Amino acid sequence: MSTMRRILLLAALLTPSIGAVNSQTGTSVEAKDNLYQTVASLDTVLFEAVNRCDLEKLGTLVTDDLEFYHDRSGLAVGKQVFLSSVKNNICGKMSRELVPGSLEVYPLKGYGAIEIGIHRFHHPGHDDVWPVGEAKFIHIWQYKDGVWKLSRVISYDHK
Repeated sequence: MSTMRRILLLAALLTPSIGAVNSQTGTSVEAKDNLYQTVASLDTVLFEAVNRCDLEKLGTLVTDDLEFYHDRSGLAVGKQVFLSSVKNNICGKMSRELVPGSLEVYPLKGYGAIEIGIHRFHHPGHDDVWPVGEAKFIHIWQYKDGVWKLSRVISYDHK
């Protein structure tokens, strides 16, 4: 079993199901649906900024100490490192779309939310030459002082 699968399995075993969280905390289905809609909206805004290479907007959506774990390039730490990476490796070279039906959202008590999904990467004007890629991702969103920001990213299983 791969290391990432072990980590995800451990996380799944240590994280109570949404139903259990709801029964223990009294969180309503409406609150869960609101969290899902909030995170889905954040995902849209985040990747509209990435796809448009709007680095100013993108910078407002991530924490200063962002940690980005990528199965092929390793760990990158910090907002500026992230923004430079997007500028140098993504802008004008690829665009991202969320795979429909893949989004999962879970509350992270006292911190924010966990977003899990699959995304697809296109190479505008070059999809016929460069293959469309897919990868799985986990985003940790922090809710602090009334503002949501992306604080941790794990991007893995790139194909």
